[in-house]
Amino acid sequence: MSLRINAVVPDFKAETSHGPIQFHEWIGDSWAILFSHPKDFTPVCTTEFGAVATLSDEWKKRGTKVIGVSVDGVEDHKRWGTDIKNVSGSDVDFPIIADDGLTVSKLFDMLPEDAYLPDGRTPADSATVRSVFIIGPDKQLKLSMTYPMTVGRNFAEILRALDALQTTTKHGVATPADWMVGQDVIIPPSVSNEDAKQKYGEYETILPYLRKTPLR
Repeated sequence: MSLRINAVVPDFKAETSHGPIQFHEWIGDSWAILFSHPKDFTPVCTTEFGAVATLSDEWKKRGTKVIGVSVDGVEDHKRWGTDIKNVSGSDVDFPIIADDGLTVSKLFDMLPEDAYLPDGRTPADSATVRSVFIIGPDKQLKLSMTYPMTVGRNFAEILRALDALQTTTKHGVATPADWMVGQDVIIPPSVSNEDAKQKYGEYETILPYLRKTPLR
């Protein structure tokens, strides 16, 4: 069964490039992002891991842990880290899960239960292991997105989505299309006009069901 928004994500034990982890314990009270790729030493994924490494300070500002997952082993991950640093100029300071048994890929529904890795496999054999999962401190799935092998992920958008998730969770609001930190937010329709004025002060009514307000 596929994971749905607000479902508790699977817990699991795994070996990583930083040592063994228990996933829920590793998340702790933080937000977390798990992002996957089908194989080490592949061109698109090398640029993506570099992008994540370069954003290290941004994840920390947001109290968010990031972790990669690949269906290769720990030693491959460590060797690949050198390539990633050479491309991006940044150290890979986050763990990469060694999912050579496909446990995590199947738990997160990126591969079917009967999937296996054939001898002489290529990235095409695990092509659907190309997802991003944003997970809250409550261990619930807040957002997921899946990309094809040929399209590099936009981690600026993932960072923007994380900002929106943290803002809406903290303040009980919603965010409009293309929202960025500092812009007006949307007052939920479940909040009456009277309660909205009391809670948010002045707000703009664009439609009866669309009201915007700055966060104070």
